[in-house]
Amino acid sequence: MHSDVVASRSADPRDSSESRNGTPHLDAVSLAIIEQLQEDGRRPYAAIGKAVGLSEAAVRQRVQKLLDQGVMQIVAVTDPLTVGFRRQAMVGIHVEGDVESAAEALTAMPECEYVVMTAGSFDLMVEIVCEDDDHLLEVINRRIRAIPGVRSTESFVYLKLKKQTYMWGTR
Repeated sequence: MHSDVVASRSADPRDSSESRNGTPHLDAVSLAIIEQLQEDGRRPYAAIGKAVGLSEAAVRQRVQKLLDQGVMQIVAVTDPLTVGFRRQAMVGIHVEGDVESAAEALTAMPECEYVVMTAGSFDLMVEIVCEDDDHLLEVINRRIRAIPGVRSTESFVYLKLKKQTYMWGTR
C-alpha cells in the first residue's frame, strides 16, 4: 500500500480509542500498517513508515499499541508437519449448558490452536494440532470429552493442507 492510497482513506484522529462495542477504533494509517505487516511481518519500520507517511518511531509506537490492544500478533507461522506435528483436525463440539465455559476450557489446552463459538450444527469448532494419532485420541477422548457440558464431538482429520493464509487485509 502506498501513501497516496493511505491519504485517500478518511483519517480519523481516534486511531487508538475504543468504539461503542469495546473494540479499538483504527484509523486509515493503522489499517495501512497492519496491511504492510500482513504482507511481510519482518518488514522494517522505516519501510512501513515510508509507505504510510510516518516516521520509523511513529510506526514503532503504533505497532506496539496494536500489539498491546490485541488487534494483531506478529508470529512465525510454520507448517506443523515440518516441526513434528503429524496430525491436525477440526473438531465440532456439541455442548449442553454454558458454551462459554467449555470454550474457555478449550482455550487452555495448548493443542487447541483455534476455538470458535458457532451458530449451526456445532456449538464450538476447534482446530487441534497433535504429534500423532495417539496424541489426537488422548486430547479428544480424555480431555475434550471430559469438559463439563461437552455432549459429543465429531472429528474432521486433515489429510492435506492446501492453503493457509493470513492476507485478508483490513476494512
